[in-house]
Amino acid sequence: MVTSGGVRRRVGEPAPGPRGPAPGRGAAADRRRDKGVHYHPAVRDRWFSRSVARRLPRLLVGLVLFGLGIALMAVAGLGLGPWEVFHQGIARRTGLELGTVSILLGVPILAMWIPLGEPAGIGTVLNIVLIGVATNVAMGVLPVPHDQITQLAMMTLGVVTIGIASGMYLATDLGAGPRDGLMTGVHRRFGWSIRRARTGLELTVLVAGFLMGGTVGLGTVVFALGIGPIVQWALGIFDPSGAVARRRAASRGPVPVPLIDFLEEPGE
Repeated sequence: MVTSGGVRRRVGEPAPGPRGPAPGRGAAADRRRDKGVHYHPAVRDRWFSRSVARRLPRLLVGLVLFGLGIALMAVAGLGLGPWEVFHQGIARRTGLELGTVSILLGVPILAMWIPLGEPAGIGTVLNIVLIGVATNVAMGVLPVPHDQITQLAMMTLGVVTIGIASGMYLATDLGAGPRDGLMTGVHRRFGWSIRRARTGLELTVLVAGFLMGGTVGLGTVVFALGIGPIVQWALGIFDPSGAVARRRAASRGPVPVPLIDFLEEPGE
């Protein structure tokens, strides 16, 4: 008998080689790796994990409320957030409904993620459809205000509703909306800060929307100043441990950015 590496074997018996991959999950993972197939953990968690079904109801409620908030601001007539000014400008030029424009633009914006390498989730797809549909339905039933106090109340309620809905939506961590993903994709692809990417994109669509007839006003200012703090407060309720915020911050690379920098108009 010969002892090699603590293992006893007979004379003439070949030494054991390195252990092959364990059967089952390990072997399958090796085969996927050999074929160049890789699964991003965040993508898998946003499409195929068992927790998706548990998080889905909150996502759906958040998206519907987001659409309601947009409708409240649009009916109030005192100004919208940058992307909705853009949508409204196109809607007035084409005769389409505001929510319909949002849906139609969501598809090409999502296609822009491909060269940017931004991972999508089930929340990304639902975002495109549900917010636009909810906006159209709500605008069809909300009463048009005829005095400034009612306009201010509806506009304020719209901003608060969007902020709370965004906190609900973000806390599910089931994928960014097309416009939010475009911003983070630009950040990671070109090395821009979140603030610079957001400012560049939103100023562009704001000016373009205004030139096409979109409403810019007090609501636009209130939205810009108020949406971040409201979303941060809402995330403290729906994600009290801060786990989602840490994952989102980590996914944006090694450059540290304040939490408030990536809580802007997240449901879009």
